[in-house]
Amino acid sequence: MTYASFPATRMRRGRSTAWMRAMLAEHRLHPSDLILPLFVCAGRGCEEPIPALPGLSRWTVDRIGGQAREAAALGIPCVALFPNTPADLRTEDGREALYRDNLICQAVRAVKDACPEIGVLTDVALDPYTAHGHDGLVDERGCVRNDETTAVLVEQALLQAEAGADIVAPSDMMDGRVGAIRAALERGGRCDTAIMAYAAKYASAFYGPFRDAVGSRGLLKGDKRSYQMDPANGAEALREVALDVAEGADMVMVKPGLPYLDIVAAVRREFRLPVFAYQVSGEYAMIEHAAAAGAGERDALILETLLAFKRAGATGVLSYHALDAARLIGG
Repeated sequence: MTYASFPATRMRRGRSTAWMRAMLAEHRLHPSDLILPLFVCAGRGCEEPIPALPGLSRWTVDRIGGQAREAAALGIPCVALFPNTPADLRTEDGREALYRDNLICQAVRAVKDACPEIGVLTDVALDPYTAHGHDGLVDERGCVRNDETTAVLVEQALLQAEAGADIVAPSDMMDGRVGAIRAALERGGRCDTAIMAYAAKYASAFYGPFRDAVGSRGLLKGDKRSYQMDPANGAEALREVALDVAEGADMVMVKPGLPYLDIVAAVRREFRLPVFAYQVSGEYAMIEHAAAAGAGERDALILETLLAFKRAGATGVLSYHALDAARLIGG
């Protein structure tokens, strides 16, 4: 073989050593890329393990601040709070969502008291509060009423902002709700409260463990396909994002995560604003069960999947693995 037959460019040179790979890496993970979802339950002094999410628990209000402090110590900038509303407080109209001392409002105040420097994101939707499991108010035919639901979501967002939420995140997928919430926040003197819109939230099969975590498994009558997006559609997601941006969203979310990396990438290319991905409960459970079965190395699976979000263009990721990832990145 003559010298001329060798390739002029050898891509392997850039992969030859650890320091070379680190120096040439196009994307990096940092704890500040992560948002930690936390589940809140009623009671006091309790940690309730969630069987569908191995390694995760619900926390009572008096213990949720400790979780926030742990996240902040690892460099995670924000926690997202989700309630497991007791069954006797779930009603057809989800009125518990508008109670100033409900689980979420208590938890927001507890986190801010325990760890003022961490951001708090709250979910704006009615499914944790309704007896029927839908994200909004339902009529006699079982259809979710868009405009009536939006009016309730506005009140819910205002209460959460009043409790101290830094970011309100409408996850309901009602048309027009971002604009209505933005206008109400402005009128109420909450102009600094940010909105992270669940702009492209798909009617996904990956949400099952989350419904266990918030106590809504088995409650849902019908499905959510009349308001959540069809997994077959991609261009529609860009229309949804465009509408939410026009209505005043500060940042947008794609949910779920890994099955929708193409949507994350498309939103990032099309819009010049922060885009987040939600690595949802089913994705978490798959990693945990795969690792438990010996099908993959847990730490490597965690970091590789999170890096995929960054490569696709995500500004940040909501992940139940946030604490583990932050430790691995820092360690």
